[in-house]
Amino acid sequence: MKNKNWIPEIYYEEEDDGMTSHIPFITVPDEEEMPKMLFIFESRETGEFEPGPDGSDLPVTQIDLHQYADMQCLKEKLDLETYDKVRKALDLAPMREAAAAGQKITERIRNSVS
Repeated sequence: MKNKNWIPEIYYEEEDDGMTSHIPFITVPDEEEMPKMLFIFESRETGEFEPGPDGSDLPVTQIDLHQYADMQCLKEKLDLETYDKVRKALDLAPMREAAAAGQKITERIRNSVS
């Protein structure tokens, strides 16, 4: 049973040689699913300042909401042409090209291990 109030937490490994290679991760409880979309605020100081509660200057911060979709979900739900349009919008190679490049990388790894 999914809990609609479950809020995923994004973690980063503390060790440089960790399993996720500096890619953040979410620990998903057994009763939950990985979110299909993540919402993350971008926070930037504007270079301007305003007086704080004690009168000292505090930096003005601008926040913008970003949304990140699960590419696996899009791949499963969209036809190949539409999915490739999404990939192109993200500056990614079309799926067939990416799959061929991935196969070459896998072959090189297998040859190196052999």
